[in-house]
Amino acid sequence: MEVAHLHELSQLEQTYWWHIAKREWVTRWLQQYVPAPGRVIEGGIGSAGNLVAFRDLGYDVAGLDIMPEAVAYGKQRGIDDVHVHDLGQPWPFAADSADAIVLLDVIEHVEDPVTVLQHASRVLRPEGKLLLTVPAYQWLFGTWDEALGHYRRYTSRRLEQQTAAAGFKTLQLTHWNSFTLPAAVGVRTWQKLRPQGKSAEFPRVSPLVNQLLLGCASFERACSRFVNIPCGLSVAGVFSKNRVEEASNLSRPLASVERVSHGQ
Repeated sequence: MEVAHLHELSQLEQTYWWHIAKREWVTRWLQQYVPAPGRVIEGGIGSAGNLVAFRDLGYDVAGLDIMPEAVAYGKQRGIDDVHVHDLGQPWPFAADSADAIVLLDVIEHVEDPVTVLQHASRVLRPEGKLLLTVPAYQWLFGTWDEALGHYRRYTSRRLEQQTAAAGFKTLQLTHWNSFTLPAAVGVRTWQKLRPQGKSAEFPRVSPLVNQLLLGCASFERACSRFVNIPCGLSVAGVFSKNRVEEASNLSRPLASVERVSHGQ
């Protein structure tokens, strides 16, 4: 993430519908699968708005980010246990010390997501949960993704392959942000036909449209209690540690794991 995009995030994450909706989705899952109190570690903290929300719900929070500016935001917001760290390196936390790991739109930014997920697995308690969101559909990959430094977009199958390779079992897997998919398809198609350079700015909307989109997200979230959302701009999931799978995969040749990490 570029520093300018991080500053934009800090200004928008408390009011912009997309940030609010994603945070409400993951906090609902946290409360469902890992009720407070508990220790939650977020990888890729951005401007730390999620960590503040988790802390306010009663969780003991910590975070990692490769950007010093992101860690500075966290400390400014009263989160002391945040560190500059490359998620592809072993995480600076004790094994079996976290109740939940949160990675929201993070692993698409790393070349080897399976290694990152293995480091997360080591830190989780045996009953710990991993909460993930990733952008959906490789065929939507475009200048937006390039500007944000994405290596890939995801299908549900690709995400399940990578989490399984790191020793996780799927508990819930769904799409979210289905209501903006048609507009996004139109915009991405136009961008491919008429390239205008790379931009990672969030589309500005009026306060009325912002509230309308928040309402759509709330309705979608309510529906997801009864049925998985079949399509959307993001894939979201909850995963648990699977020690048998974990031991098996950690003993696999590295080349085998890399094939899974880059497969569909």
